[in-house]
Amino acid sequence: MTNVDPKGFVRAVEEFRETPFGLYLYRRSDHPSFHALQSWLLPDLGLRANIFHFTPGNERDQRVYLDVGRFWRDGDVWHGEDWYLDLVEHPGRTVELIDVDELLAATTAELLSAEDAERAVQIATRAVAGTAAHGHSVDAWLAAEGAPISWR
Repeated sequence: MTNVDPKGFVRAVEEFRETPFGLYLYRRSDHPSFHALQSWLLPDLGLRANIFHFTPGNERDQRVYLDVGRFWRDGDVWHGEDWYLDLVEHPGRTVELIDVDELLAATTAELLSAEDAERAVQIATRAVAGTAAHGHSVDAWLAAEGAPISWR
């Protein structure tokens, strides 16, 4: 019942829910900008879908934040490898592609292979097109892809 972030911080998780298409988690946060985090690891789609519950004064015009990468289960442990490219769902508007500069810098510095960078672009392109075809809704697109996620 823990979540270990990329910096090695271990945090307690209040809820894990495993489904045929992924893993959901809910945990409280010690971050000054948000007090809780919900995440879905979606291996077949190459995505981690997140909802941040922001603290007063830190609210953002976003609903779902998508991390592009590789996510997998090894025994009882789930893993994630972030490929730098991200997407942000803004309610009623086109999904925003962000951090392209980080993807290019990581690839140039050989922190990410060219093959993984290309796969990241393919994943992001599919997500942008899919959400656009489903009223700019990440949830609706994911349901159509066989990953009917639900949130707290």
